[in-house]
Amino acid sequence: MSKFVCQQCGYESVGFLGKCPNCGEWNSLVEMVEETNRRKTKSNRKSNNISSIKPISLSSISSRKTSRLSTKIPELDRVLGGGLVSGQVVLIAGEPGIGKSTLLLEVSEKLGKNVLYVCGEESASQIKVRAERLGIKKTGISLLEDTNADNVIDVISELNDLSAVIIDSIQTMYTGDLSGMAGSVGQVRECTARLLRVCKEKEIPLFLVGHVTKEGTVAGPAVLAHIVDTVLWFEGDKTLTLRLLRAVKNRFGPTDEVGIFDMQDKGLVSVNDTEHMFVKTGLPANRRVPGSIVTSILQGTRPLLVEIQALVVPTKMAFPKRVAQGIDSRRLELLLAVLIRRCGLPLYDYDVFVNCAGGMKITEPGADLAIILAIASAYYDLPANATHNALQAGKPSNIIAIGEVGLLGEIREVMAQEKRMKEARRLGFTQIISSKEYHFVGEVIKKLLK
Repeated sequence: MSKFVCQQCGYESVGFLGKCPNCGEWNSLVEMVEETNRRKTKSNRKSNNISSIKPISLSSISSRKTSRLSTKIPELDRVLGGGLVSGQVVLIAGEPGIGKSTLLLEVSEKLGKNVLYVCGEESASQIKVRAERLGIKKTGISLLEDTNADNVIDVISELNDLSAVIIDSIQTMYTGDLSGMAGSVGQVRECTARLLRVCKEKEIPLFLVGHVTKEGTVAGPAVLAHIVDTVLWFEGDKTLTLRLLRAVKNRFGPTDEVGIFDMQDKGLVSVNDTEHMFVKTGLPANRRVPGSIVTSILQGTRPLLVEIQALVVPTKMAFPKRVAQGIDSRRLELLLAVLIRRCGLPLYDYDVFVNCAGGMKITEPGADLAIILAIASAYYDLPANATHNALQAGKPSNIIAIGEVGLLGEIREVMAQEKRMKEARRLGFTQIISSKEYHFVGEVIKKLLK
Protein backbone atom coordinates (compact mmCIF):
# COMPACT_ATOMS: atom_id res chain seq x y z
CA MET A 1 0.00 0.00 0.00
CA SER A 2 1.26 3.50 -0.84
CA LYS A 3 2.45 5.82 1.88
CA PHE A 4 1.24 9.42 2.20
CA VAL A 5 3.34 12.08 3.96
CA CYS A 6 2.09 15.49 5.12
CA GLN A 7 4.10 18.31 3.57
CA GLN A 8 3.42 20.54 6.58
CA CYS A 9 4.24 18.44 9.64
CA GLY A 10 5.68 15.18 8.22
CA TYR A 11 2.86 12.96 9.47
CA GLU A 12 2.80 9.56 7.71
CA SER A 13 -0.41 7.80 6.69
CA VAL A 14 -1.24 4.67 4.71
CA GLY A 15 -4.25 6.23 3.02
CA PHE A 16 -5.25 9.59 1.59
CA LEU A 17 -7.47 11.37 4.09
CA GLY A 18 -7.91 14.80 2.49
CA LYS A 19 -7.00 16.50 5.77
CA CYS A 20 -3.96 15.72 7.89
CA PRO A 21 -5.06 14.21 11.25
CA ASN A 22 -2.04 15.79 12.97
CA CYS A 23 -1.94 19.44 11.83
CA GLY A 24 -5.37 19.72 10.21
CA GLU A 25 -4.11 21.08 6.86
CA TRP A 26 -6.23 20.18 3.85
CA ASN A 27 -4.67 18.46 0.78
CA SER A 28 -1.22 18.38 2.40
CA LEU A 29 -0.83 14.59 2.18
CA VAL A 30 1.37 13.67 -0.81
CA GLU A 31 1.87 10.14 -2.08
CA MET A 32 5.42 8.84 -1.68
CA VAL A 33 7.21 5.79 -3.06
CA GLU A 34 7.51 3.30 -0.20
CA GLU A 35 10.93 1.67 -0.01
CA THR A 36 11.13 -2.11 -0.24
CA ASN A 37 13.39 -4.20 1.97
CA ARG A 38 15.86 -4.53 -0.88
CA ARG A 39 16.11 -0.75 -1.26
CA LYS A 40 16.43 -0.28 2.49
CA THR A 41 19.27 -2.84 2.67
CA LYS A 42 21.05 -1.09 -0.18
CA SER A 43 20.67 2.31 1.47
CA ASN A 44 21.96 0.93 4.79
CA ARG A 45 24.99 -0.51 3.01
CA LYS A 46 25.70 2.89 1.49
CA SER A 47 25.37 4.60 4.87
CA ASN A 48 28.00 2.30 6.33
CA ASN A 49 30.50 3.47 3.71
CA ILE A 50 29.75 7.13 4.18
CA SER A 51 33.16 7.65 5.77
CA SER A 52 34.74 7.10 2.34
CA ILE A 53 32.98 10.18 0.95
CA LYS A 54 35.13 13.30 1.24
CA PRO A 55 34.56 16.91 0.22
CA ILE A 56 36.34 18.30 -2.83
CA SER A 57 38.17 21.61 -2.81
CA LEU A 58 36.72 24.19 -5.19
CA SER A 59 40.17 25.22 -6.41
CA SER A 60 41.05 21.62 -7.32
CA ILE A 61 38.16 21.32 -9.79
CA SER A 62 39.32 22.00 -13.34
CA SER A 63 37.20 24.52 -15.23
CA ARG A 64 35.95 23.58 -18.66
CA LYS A 65 34.01 25.43 -21.31
CA THR A 66 30.41 24.34 -21.65
CA SER A 67 29.75 22.96 -25.13
CA ARG A 68 26.38 23.80 -26.61
CA LEU A 69 24.23 22.26 -29.30
CA SER A 70 22.44 24.79 -31.49
CA THR A 71 18.74 24.21 -32.08
CA LYS A 72 19.05 26.17 -35.37
CA ILE A 73 16.16 28.35 -34.18
CA PRO A 74 17.77 31.77 -33.47
CA GLU A 75 15.21 33.04 -30.98
CA LEU A 76 15.22 29.79 -28.99
CA ASP A 77 19.02 29.76 -28.89
CA ARG A 78 18.94 33.35 -27.62
CA VAL A 79 16.66 32.44 -24.71
CA LEU A 80 18.66 29.28 -23.85
CA GLY A 81 21.88 31.27 -23.76
CA GLY A 82 23.42 30.02 -27.01
CA GLY A 83 22.00 26.53 -27.37
CA LEU A 84 21.39 23.29 -25.50
CA VAL A 85 23.81 21.79 -22.98
CA SER A 86 24.31 18.02 -22.78
CA GLY A 87 21.82 16.59 -20.29
CA GLN A 88 19.91 19.85 -19.95
CA VAL A 89 16.30 19.50 -18.78
CA VAL A 90 14.00 22.18 -20.19
CA LEU A 91 10.42 22.72 -19.00
CA ILE A 92 8.20 24.63 -21.46
CA ALA A 93 4.90 25.91 -20.09
CA GLY A 94 2.12 28.00 -21.56
CA GLU A 95 -1.59 28.18 -22.23
CA PRO A 96 -3.26 25.51 -24.38
CA GLY A 97 -2.94 26.20 -28.09
CA ILE A 98 -0.17 28.78 -27.72
CA GLY A 99 2.31 26.75 -29.80
CA LYS A 100 4.35 24.58 -27.41
CA SER A 101 3.99 21.36 -29.39
CA THR A 102 4.60 23.21 -32.65
CA LEU A 103 7.85 24.65 -31.35
CA LEU A 104 9.09 21.30 -30.07
CA LEU A 105 8.22 19.57 -33.32
CA GLU A 106 10.30 22.16 -35.15
CA VAL A 107 13.11 21.59 -32.65
CA SER A 108 12.91 17.85 -33.41
CA GLU A 109 13.50 18.55 -37.08
CA LYS A 110 16.35 21.03 -36.51
CA LEU A 111 18.28 18.81 -34.08
CA GLY A 112 18.78 16.15 -36.73
CA LYS A 113 18.55 12.40 -36.36
CA ASN A 114 17.37 10.21 -33.46
CA VAL A 115 14.90 12.38 -31.59
CA LEU A 116 12.42 10.55 -29.36
CA TYR A 117 9.02 12.28 -29.18
CA VAL A 118 6.76 10.79 -26.48
CA CYS A 119 3.10 11.41 -27.39
CA GLY A 120 1.18 11.67 -24.13
CA GLU A 121 -1.65 13.98 -25.19
CA GLU A 122 -1.91 13.30 -28.91
CA SER A 123 -1.71 10.19 -31.04
CA ALA A 124 1.08 9.56 -33.51
CA SER A 125 -1.30 10.20 -36.42
CA GLN A 126 -2.14 13.64 -35.03
CA ILE A 127 1.57 14.44 -34.73
CA LYS A 128 1.97 13.29 -38.34
CA VAL A 129 -0.75 15.69 -39.51
CA ARG A 130 0.99 18.59 -37.75
CA ALA A 131 4.34 17.57 -39.21
CA GLU A 132 2.89 17.60 -42.73
CA ARG A 133 1.41 21.03 -42.14
CA LEU A 134 4.81 22.32 -40.95
CA GLY A 135 6.58 20.71 -43.90
CA ILE A 136 8.63 18.30 -41.75
CA LYS A 137 9.72 15.27 -43.77
CA LYS A 138 12.76 14.00 -41.89
CA THR A 139 12.70 10.39 -40.79
CA GLY A 140 14.91 10.83 -37.73
CA ILE A 141 11.96 11.57 -35.41
CA SER A 142 10.65 8.52 -33.52
CA LEU A 143 7.19 8.72 -31.97
CA LEU A 144 6.29 6.73 -28.85
CA GLU A 145 2.65 6.40 -27.78
CA ASP A 146 3.04 5.56 -24.10
CA THR A 147 2.37 7.36 -20.83
CA ASN A 148 4.15 4.91 -18.53
CA ALA A 149 7.33 6.62 -17.40
CA ASP A 150 9.08 3.32 -16.66
CA ASN A 151 8.46 2.09 -20.21
CA VAL A 152 9.75 5.37 -21.62
CA ILE A 153 12.90 5.08 -19.50
CA ASP A 154 13.49 1.54 -20.82
CA VAL A 155 13.21 2.81 -24.40
CA ILE A 156 15.63 5.67 -23.70
CA SER A 157 18.11 3.24 -22.15
CA GLU A 158 17.98 0.93 -25.18
CA LEU A 159 18.34 3.60 -27.87
CA ASN A 160 21.79 4.96 -28.71
CA ASP A 161 22.89 8.34 -30.07
CA LEU A 162 19.71 10.17 -29.10
CA SER A 163 19.83 13.89 -29.90
CA ALA A 164 16.96 14.80 -27.55
CA VAL A 165 13.92 13.43 -25.74
CA ILE A 166 10.60 15.30 -25.77
CA ILE A 167 7.81 14.49 -23.29
CA ASP A 168 4.45 15.97 -24.30
CA SER A 169 3.33 16.36 -21.61
CA ILE A 170 4.69 15.54 -18.14
CA GLN A 171 1.20 15.70 -16.59
CA THR A 172 0.15 12.66 -18.64
CA MET A 173 2.98 10.42 -17.38
CA TYR A 174 2.61 7.94 -14.52
CA THR A 175 4.55 5.20 -12.76
CA GLY A 176 3.16 1.93 -11.45
CA ASP A 177 4.98 2.38 -8.13
CA LEU A 178 2.39 4.99 -7.14
CA SER A 179 -1.34 4.42 -6.96
CA GLY A 180 -2.28 8.04 -7.72
CA MET A 181 -3.66 9.07 -11.09
CA ALA A 182 -1.53 10.74 -13.76
CA GLY A 183 -1.09 14.44 -13.10
CA SER A 184 -1.19 14.18 -9.32
CA VAL A 185 1.53 15.81 -7.24
CA GLY A 186 3.30 12.55 -6.44
CA GLN A 187 3.15 11.21 -10.01
CA VAL A 188 4.47 14.40 -11.61
CA ARG A 189 7.34 14.69 -9.15
CA GLU A 190 8.39 11.04 -9.32
CA CYS A 191 8.12 10.73 -13.13
CA THR A 192 10.13 13.90 -13.63
CA ALA A 193 12.85 12.74 -11.25
CA ARG A 194 13.17 9.37 -13.01
CA LEU A 195 13.24 10.83 -16.52
CA LEU A 196 15.73 13.46 -15.42
CA ARG A 197 18.01 10.83 -13.91
CA VAL A 198 18.28 8.69 -17.04
CA CYS A 199 18.76 11.69 -19.37
CA LYS A 200 21.46 13.12 -17.12
CA GLU A 201 23.30 9.79 -17.10
CA LYS A 202 23.22 9.53 -20.90
CA GLU A 203 23.78 13.31 -21.38
CA ILE A 204 20.66 13.71 -23.51
CA PRO A 205 18.73 17.02 -23.58
CA LEU A 206 15.21 16.54 -22.22
CA PHE A 207 12.21 18.74 -23.07
CA LEU A 208 9.13 18.60 -20.84
CA VAL A 209 5.83 20.23 -21.75
CA GLY A 210 3.97 21.48 -18.68
CA HIS A 211 0.33 22.39 -18.21
CA VAL A 212 -0.72 25.65 -16.59
CA THR A 213 -3.41 26.33 -14.01
CA LYS A 214 -6.16 28.91 -14.26
CA GLU A 215 -4.02 31.22 -12.10
CA GLY A 216 -1.30 31.14 -14.78
CA THR A 217 1.27 28.97 -12.99
CA VAL A 218 2.82 25.62 -13.91
CA ALA A 219 0.53 22.78 -12.87
CA GLY A 220 1.91 20.27 -10.37
CA PRO A 221 4.24 20.67 -7.41
CA ALA A 222 6.53 23.67 -7.09
CA VAL A 223 9.48 21.27 -6.87
CA LEU A 224 8.98 20.60 -10.60
CA ALA A 225 10.43 24.01 -11.45
CA HIS A 226 13.27 23.48 -8.96
CA ILE A 227 14.61 20.16 -10.23
CA VAL A 228 14.72 21.10 -13.93
CA ASP A 229 17.56 23.19 -15.35
CA THR A 230 15.53 25.65 -17.43
CA VAL A 231 11.95 26.91 -17.27
CA LEU A 232 10.65 28.61 -20.43
CA TRP A 233 7.32 30.43 -20.49
CA PHE A 234 5.45 30.65 -23.80
CA GLU A 235 2.99 33.53 -23.91
CA GLY A 236 0.94 35.56 -26.34
CA ASP A 237 -2.58 36.38 -27.43
CA LYS A 238 -4.00 33.48 -29.43
CA THR A 239 -6.01 35.93 -31.55
CA LEU A 240 -2.72 37.50 -32.74
CA THR A 241 0.37 36.02 -34.37
CA LEU A 242 2.87 37.38 -31.83
CA ARG A 243 4.46 34.83 -29.48
CA LEU A 244 7.00 35.54 -26.73
CA LEU A 245 9.29 32.98 -25.13
CA ARG A 246 10.75 34.01 -21.77
CA ALA A 247 13.31 32.28 -19.59
CA VAL A 248 11.99 32.18 -16.02
CA LYS A 249 14.88 30.02 -14.82
CA ASN A 250 18.11 29.02 -16.56
CA ARG A 251 21.10 27.35 -14.94
CA PHE A 252 23.15 27.57 -18.14
CA GLY A 253 22.34 31.08 -19.32
CA PRO A 254 20.66 34.41 -18.59
CA THR A 255 17.07 34.83 -17.48
CA ASP A 256 16.55 38.27 -19.01
CA GLU A 257 16.35 37.25 -22.67
CA VAL A 258 13.13 37.10 -24.68
CA GLY A 259 12.52 35.21 -27.91
CA ILE A 260 10.03 36.70 -30.39
CA PHE A 261 8.15 34.48 -32.83
CA ASP A 262 5.51 34.99 -35.49
CA MET A 263 2.90 32.25 -35.70
CA GLN A 264 2.28 31.53 -39.38
CA ASP A 265 0.53 28.78 -41.34
CA LYS A 266 3.77 26.82 -41.58
CA GLY A 267 4.73 27.14 -37.92
CA LEU A 268 6.67 29.53 -35.72
CA VAL A 269 9.11 31.88 -37.43
CA SER A 270 11.86 33.72 -35.55
CA VAL A 271 11.45 37.50 -35.79
CA ASN A 272 14.65 39.45 -36.37
CA ASP A 273 13.35 42.81 -37.66
CA THR A 274 10.99 43.55 -34.79
CA GLU A 275 10.54 47.19 -35.81
CA HIS A 276 8.43 46.13 -38.82
CA MET A 277 6.10 44.14 -36.55
CA PHE A 278 5.37 46.86 -33.98
CA VAL A 279 5.98 50.14 -35.83
CA LYS A 280 4.10 51.38 -38.89
CA THR A 281 6.60 53.10 -41.17
CA GLY A 282 6.55 54.64 -44.60
CA LEU A 283 3.63 57.08 -44.19
CA PRO A 284 4.19 60.46 -45.83
CA ALA A 285 4.07 63.54 -43.65
CA ASN A 286 0.83 64.84 -45.10
CA ARG A 287 -0.92 61.58 -44.12
CA ARG A 288 0.33 61.35 -40.56
CA VAL A 289 -2.46 60.93 -38.03
CA PRO A 290 -2.35 62.62 -34.60
CA GLY A 291 -2.01 60.41 -31.54
CA SER A 292 0.89 58.19 -32.64
CA ILE A 293 4.30 58.18 -30.94
CA VAL A 294 7.09 55.58 -31.19
CA THR A 295 8.96 54.51 -28.07
CA SER A 296 11.58 51.94 -27.10
CA ILE A 297 10.92 49.30 -24.46
CA LEU A 298 13.33 46.77 -23.04
CA GLN A 299 12.52 43.07 -23.37
CA GLY A 300 15.31 41.27 -21.56
CA THR A 301 18.46 42.87 -22.95
CA ARG A 302 16.88 43.70 -26.32
CA PRO A 303 15.39 47.14 -27.02
CA LEU A 304 12.19 46.93 -29.06
CA LEU A 305 10.52 49.80 -30.87
CA VAL A 306 6.74 49.91 -30.46
CA GLU A 307 4.07 52.37 -31.49
CA ILE A 308 1.79 53.98 -28.91
CA GLN A 309 -1.58 55.06 -30.27
CA ALA A 310 -4.05 57.33 -28.46
CA LEU A 311 -7.56 58.58 -29.19
CA VAL A 312 -9.23 61.43 -27.27
CA VAL A 313 -12.92 62.17 -27.87
CA PRO A 314 -15.43 64.35 -25.98
CA THR A 315 -17.77 62.54 -23.64
CA LYS A 316 -21.28 63.21 -22.40
CA MET A 317 -21.05 60.70 -19.59
CA ALA A 318 -20.61 61.65 -15.94
CA PHE A 319 -17.53 59.46 -15.73
CA PRO A 320 -15.29 59.50 -18.83
CA LYS A 321 -13.90 56.23 -20.16
CA ARG A 322 -10.26 55.23 -19.66
CA VAL A 323 -9.42 52.25 -21.87
CA ALA A 324 -5.90 50.80 -22.09
CA GLN A 325 -4.77 47.92 -24.33
CA GLY A 326 -1.30 46.54 -23.66
CA ILE A 327 -0.73 49.14 -20.93
CA ASP A 328 -1.49 49.03 -17.23
CA SER A 329 -4.77 50.87 -16.67
CA ARG A 330 -3.59 52.22 -13.31
CA ARG A 331 -0.48 53.64 -14.96
CA LEU A 332 -2.70 55.35 -17.54
CA GLU A 333 -4.77 56.95 -14.78
CA LEU A 334 -1.59 58.28 -13.17
CA LEU A 335 -0.31 59.79 -16.43
CA LEU A 336 -3.70 61.38 -17.14
CA ALA A 337 -3.57 63.03 -13.72
CA VAL A 338 -0.15 64.46 -14.59
CA LEU A 339 -1.50 65.85 -17.88
CA ILE A 340 -4.50 67.44 -16.16
CA ARG A 341 -2.62 68.93 -13.21
CA ARG A 342 0.84 69.72 -14.58
CA CYS A 343 0.08 70.46 -18.25
CA GLY A 344 -3.40 71.97 -17.99
CA LEU A 345 -5.19 69.58 -20.36
CA PRO A 346 -8.91 69.30 -19.40
CA LEU A 347 -9.10 65.56 -20.00
CA TYR A 348 -11.85 65.11 -17.40
CA ASP A 349 -14.32 65.95 -20.19
CA TYR A 350 -12.88 63.43 -22.67
CA ASP A 351 -12.80 59.71 -23.18
CA VAL A 352 -9.20 58.46 -23.54
CA PHE A 353 -8.22 55.29 -25.38
CA VAL A 354 -4.58 54.12 -25.48
CA ASN A 355 -3.28 51.10 -27.39
CA CYS A 356 0.12 49.48 -27.88
CA ALA A 357 0.13 48.42 -31.53
CA GLY A 358 1.16 44.91 -32.47
CA GLY A 359 -0.15 43.14 -29.37
CA MET A 360 2.87 43.91 -27.16
CA LYS A 361 2.27 44.36 -23.43
CA ILE A 362 4.24 47.12 -21.71
CA THR A 363 5.09 46.61 -18.05
CA GLU A 364 7.90 49.13 -17.59
CA PRO A 365 7.76 52.94 -17.08
CA GLY A 366 10.06 53.65 -20.04
CA ALA A 367 7.03 54.29 -22.28
CA ASP A 368 5.48 56.96 -20.01
CA LEU A 369 6.70 59.90 -22.10
CA ALA A 370 5.42 58.35 -25.34
CA ILE A 371 2.00 57.68 -23.78
CA ILE A 372 1.70 61.28 -22.58
CA LEU A 373 2.78 62.71 -25.94
CA ALA A 374 0.39 60.44 -27.82
CA ILE A 375 -2.53 61.57 -25.63
CA ALA A 376 -1.54 65.25 -25.98
CA SER A 377 -1.17 64.85 -29.76
CA ALA A 378 -4.64 63.31 -29.99
CA TYR A 379 -6.10 66.07 -27.80
CA TYR A 380 -4.64 68.91 -29.90
CA ASP A 381 -5.35 66.94 -33.11
CA LEU A 382 -1.81 67.60 -34.30
CA PRO A 383 0.93 65.09 -35.15
CA ALA A 384 4.11 65.52 -33.15
CA ASN A 385 6.80 67.32 -35.17
CA ALA A 386 10.50 67.58 -34.49
CA THR A 387 10.46 71.09 -35.98
CA HIS A 388 7.62 73.54 -36.43
CA ASN A 389 7.82 73.46 -40.23
CA ALA A 390 8.27 69.69 -40.59
CA LEU A 391 4.65 69.03 -41.50
CA GLN A 392 4.53 71.77 -44.14
CA ALA A 393 7.87 70.67 -45.59
CA GLY A 394 6.62 67.10 -46.05
CA LYS A 395 9.33 65.49 -43.94
CA PRO A 396 8.67 61.98 -42.61
CA SER A 397 8.14 61.49 -38.90
CA ASN A 398 11.34 60.45 -37.13
CA ILE A 399 10.46 61.17 -33.50
CA ILE A 400 10.89 58.68 -30.70
CA ALA A 401 10.15 59.35 -27.01
CA ILE A 402 11.97 57.52 -24.22
CA GLY A 403 11.54 58.32 -20.54
CA GLU A 404 9.68 57.82 -17.29
CA VAL A 405 7.32 60.53 -16.07
CA GLY A 406 7.02 61.37 -12.37
CA LEU A 407 4.09 62.88 -10.49
CA LEU A 408 5.74 66.29 -10.63
CA GLY A 409 5.72 66.17 -14.41
CA GLU A 410 9.46 65.63 -14.64
CA ILE A 411 11.09 63.34 -17.21
CA ARG A 412 13.32 60.73 -15.60
CA GLU A 413 16.04 58.57 -17.11
CA VAL A 414 15.24 54.91 -17.67
CA MET A 415 17.35 51.78 -17.50
CA ALA A 416 19.66 51.17 -20.48
CA GLN A 417 18.64 54.49 -22.02
CA GLU A 418 21.81 54.81 -24.10
CA LYS A 419 21.26 51.33 -25.53
CA ARG A 420 17.70 52.23 -26.52
CA MET A 421 18.81 55.48 -28.13
CA LYS A 422 21.55 53.70 -30.07
CA GLU A 423 19.03 51.20 -31.46
CA ALA A 424 16.65 54.05 -32.37
CA ARG A 425 19.37 55.88 -34.28
CA ARG A 426 20.27 52.68 -36.12
CA LEU A 427 16.68 52.44 -37.35
CA GLY A 428 16.63 56.04 -38.57
CA PHE A 429 15.08 57.97 -35.66
CA THR A 430 17.14 61.15 -35.43
CA GLN A 431 14.88 63.15 -33.09
CA ILE A 432 14.98 61.48 -29.66
CA ILE A 433 12.89 63.01 -26.89
CA SER A 434 14.35 62.06 -23.51
CA SER A 435 15.51 63.45 -20.18
CA LYS A 436 18.73 64.69 -21.80
CA GLU A 437 16.94 67.32 -23.90
CA TYR A 438 13.94 68.13 -21.69
CA HIS A 439 13.29 68.20 -17.96
CA PHE A 440 9.49 68.50 -17.81
CA VAL A 441 6.61 67.18 -19.89
CA GLY A 442 5.16 70.65 -20.36
CA GLU A 443 8.29 71.75 -22.24
CA VAL A 444 7.97 68.89 -24.70
CA ILE A 445 4.27 69.58 -25.38
CA LYS A 446 4.92 73.26 -26.01
CA LYS A 447 7.82 72.45 -28.32
CA LEU A 448 6.14 69.79 -30.45
CA LEU A 449 2.42 70.45 -30.31
CA LYS A 450 1.83 74.16 -29.74
